Amino acid sequence: MSLANPKVGFVSLGCPKALVDSERILTQLRVEGYDIVQSYDAADVVVVNTCGFIDSAVTESLDAIGEAMAENGKVIVTGCLGKRSELIRETHPDVLSISGPQDYASVMTAVHAALPPKHDPFVDLVPRRAFEESGDIGVKLTPKHYAYLKISEGCNHRCSFCIIPSMRGDLVSRPVDQVLREAEKLAMGGVKELLVISQDTSAYGVDVKYAAREWRGREYQTRMKALCEGLGELGLWTRLHYVYPYPHVDEIIPLMAQTGANGMPVLLPYLDIPFQHASPRVLKLMKRPGAVDKTLERIQRWRGIAPDITIRSTFIVGFPGETEAEFEELLDFLDEAQLDRVGAFAYSPVDGAAANALPDALPEAVKQERLARFMERQADISAAKLEAKIGSLQRCIVDAMDGELALARSMGDAPEIDGLVQIQNGFEAGLKPGEFVDVRIMGSDEHDLYGEVEFED
Repeated sequence: MSLANPKVGFVSLGCPKALVDSERILTQLRVEGYDIVQSYDAADVVVVNTCGFIDSAVTESLDAIGEAMAENGKVIVTGCLGKRSELIRETHPDVLSISGPQDYASVMTAVHAALPPKHDPFVDLVPRRAFEESGDIGVKLTPKHYAYLKISEGCNHRCSFCIIPSMRGDLVSRPVDQVLREAEKLAMGGVKELLVISQDTSAYGVDVKYAAREWRGREYQTRMKALCEGLGELGLWTRLHYVYPYPHVDEIIPLMAQTGANGMPVLLPYLDIPFQHASPRVLKLMKRPGAVDKTLERIQRWRGIAPDITIRSTFIVGFPGETEAEFEELLDFLDEAQLDRVGAFAYSPVDGAAANALPDALPEAVKQERLARFMERQADISAAKLEAKIGSLQRCIVDAMDGELALARSMGDAPEIDGLVQIQNGFEAGLKPGEFVDVRIMGSDEHDLYGEVEFED
């Protein structure tokens, strides 16, 4: 009788980029014969993939490690917080191993040490290709119909509020043919929407001097626009995230107005571009681009080329030294830019960030008061933008069924961070997750749209 497979519990925290790291580790565990289990009791060892970007994420990660230690006792730690191993050891000295982000080899070495893989004399003779070379999809932690496509690691910027480069290093781009092959495999596996992610998507390829590679008999440069053109051949929704506002971003906007395979847009008219602030002085302190007038001009130009474009952004309020007048500049920018989706954070010191040394830190009460005013202003803008869609027909993708409702997203909604389209007669229309459908919009609120599928008479 054969022995049972060794069992690994897994906790994944943090952003979509960390989620992709978790998928890679889980894929390798499966390849080597480990079973992934859903409870601490069933696991022989637990892997915790941590986040360490802001203080709340550090706390959440340390708490998750503590829970795993209390419930299981054998814990391997990886991810961004792994770069601060002394903090983890200080709080949880008995963890088995600590490694940083995308360090798959160290995680597997630690798992092997704690829980040797089951020996299979037949399988062990077969040489294993690296995941990157195999073209296999591997384990996905997202629903079947969408997937995150990570195109690079690290970042060359040194924004004063950010510690990502110290955790994930400088930019390392994946070869464009490798990315396109992975996307093709995902499409063959049933994925309908690709969410392109990295630390800095618009810098893709700069580290390899935009080297050209071949895919499907055609040459593509390792460059954002060429990548988008290639992905447009697959007939999927392709959505760009974390796009730093370089001038060459303008080059991809025409792709959002073009129709590609299967009648799909070559590139979804959606841009996730973190502007962070609107005061040139504050942006300089943040070490971000500061030409706000040009930013407003560019937004107008983008809308002229792709009228349906949805622009999502994030901002930091209460940055050290931010004056009331500079905050008012930010509110004025919101009024002029009329962004569709906006997230904001009150500035919080992050251990190791250069901004900690800046003078004139603001009291917490001031930061929170400004955050509330900011979100109130944007809520009015978002509500008006959504209300303007009432009566329109929106192409949507169904995420889930909830009784009579189908919970879907329009082209302007990324999963988990944007709004939903609640289809009132989804069950009656026979909708299923992963299906595309045209929805007549009947109502809206600050975040979501409500509509129905129209039946032919």
